[in-house]
Amino acid sequence: MYIVRVNMTTGKIKVEPVPEKYKILGNRGLVARITYDEILPTCNPIGPRNKLIIASSPMEGVGITCAGRISVGGKSPLTGGAKEANSGGVAGSRMACHGIRAIIVEGRPENKRLQILHINKDVMELVDAEDLRGKGTYATTHTLLERYGKSAAVISIGPAGEQMLGASGVFVNDMEGDSGRAAARGGVGAIMGAKYIKAIVIEHDGNFKRQVQNEAAFKNVRMKLHKAILSNPGAAFYTKMGTMGFMMPVHALGAMPTKGFTEGTWDRVEEVNGERYLEEIAKRGGEGKPIHACMPGCIVRCSNIYPDKNGKKIVSPLEYESGDLLGPNLCIDDLDSIAEMTYLCNDYGLDTIEVGVALGVAAHAGIFVWGDKKRARELIDEIGKGTYLGKIIGSGAVTVGKVFGIDKVPAVKGQAMAAYDPRGVKSMGVTYTMTPMGADHTAAVTFRTPIDHFHWEGAIDVSRNIQVTVAFYDTYFCSFIARGIGPADTYLLVELFNQVLGTKYTDTSFMSEIGKDTIKYERMFNIAAGVNEEWVPEFMRDEPLIPHGRKSDIPESEYARYWDTEFWGEFPPMPARL
Repeated sequence: MYIVRVNMTTGKIKVEPVPEKYKILGNRGLVARITYDEILPTCNPIGPRNKLIIASSPMEGVGITCAGRISVGGKSPLTGGAKEANSGGVAGSRMACHGIRAIIVEGRPENKRLQILHINKDVMELVDAEDLRGKGTYATTHTLLERYGKSAAVISIGPAGEQMLGASGVFVNDMEGDSGRAAARGGVGAIMGAKYIKAIVIEHDGNFKRQVQNEAAFKNVRMKLHKAILSNPGAAFYTKMGTMGFMMPVHALGAMPTKGFTEGTWDRVEEVNGERYLEEIAKRGGEGKPIHACMPGCIVRCSNIYPDKNGKKIVSPLEYESGDLLGPNLCIDDLDSIAEMTYLCNDYGLDTIEVGVALGVAAHAGIFVWGDKKRARELIDEIGKGTYLGKIIGSGAVTVGKVFGIDKVPAVKGQAMAAYDPRGVKSMGVTYTMTPMGADHTAAVTFRTPIDHFHWEGAIDVSRNIQVTVAFYDTYFCSFIARGIGPADTYLLVELFNQVLGTKYTDTSFMSEIGKDTIKYERMFNIAAGVNEEWVPEFMRDEPLIPHGRKSDIPESEYARYWDTEFWGEFPPMPARL
């Protein structure tokens, strides 16, 4: 396995063997280590000293389900700390077929011309891409697939990434060739834009073959793992409902952001919930699909294709975060409009979470009227066009609040909250406050945990344990696989890792060790960068959430024990700051 290192200042590309200390790491765990080891914590996130890191899983390439995701990271333009965002699509499998564990892009070209990094079995090269400047991710992807072959992977940015906006993400094509798979959070698109990389194209012609320890034993444990996932009710829920199935459970807890995070329920939720979206897909037929795989070999298939009234695809996928934050959060009760705005965000290369929350803050400022779907869409278009107002909204919720003098900004460490109000689910406040990632739900979604979500007792332990579990799974798989592997089946991962990675594990303790190490490296980078824990916003601590009247009231004494060394063990030293 190799690391591809691209120096944009010199234009040189080097291929290096994966260092021994990274041998068993991929995805988030590898991004965390490279960020800690190589990026200057005090650097400007859109300056030449930051690095764009794209990592794949060491489990990909041998037919293991849910191992095809990629992680994109570096120093976040939004939080100022370590950042990892991950995506499905075909890029992980294409990296694996070339034996590429990670791509590291550093420096910055003096001429500031956009370029493509093109990789196939014969060449790794930088190609001028000025002809793609200003194009959306869909047109960029389709153009490059025509040029380099329909089976290639395209990792691209849209106009938002070119503008280096804080809400910009990195987008990957799915098996149908559309760029709807988003590594969106934390402004990673701005990091890629600051390197003047418009796209990375990886052709599907590699011949790298990962060897396992014992072919028969590996196939046996892989079969058992897949059977365990397919028989698990958690995985079955994802297959049937996708993440849109989260809406009603979160609504029932009074935690579904509504009207700019001022309410936790909505009387029109049934117009836009998971049941309604399934009804619309079934009724409209055509290209719509309620079950769809976002990456090759996925047996969970939690994605979907949402069609218009004529059965033509609007977007794939439509997910809960987009569904709420571009819907009830803005008092918009039309699924088609939500899907169209999701498509626009994907095309401009934007994080639907950051944009949805930023639009909510803009509504508090009177920039548009609650429920005005036409105006909401126009404001997203403003981001793509690069107008002054568009740049403000595209810079994220915190910037919108500062510019227009709004204090109801649901964000932590500069990053907008996802679609779980921490007054309705107390443990989500712990996730937002304590994860090194900022207000990022992907660090630990806790609403399904069987505890009393209306009170803070137990919230620290629930969020902390889930954060460690997710950090492990995010290093190798789609984290949704954790819902498909019950406690009785985790022993299968011991044998799976031993067969694929040549480890000698005897129990599952390695899982928490890898998860904790990942978070510890992220945290130490953050401390060196001057990024520490930040409470949820004052208005959430002071103002009761309608309709249940709860506040985010976890006491400081509880937060004080979060980083206990009894739980975490020793931390690595703080990296050099200069």
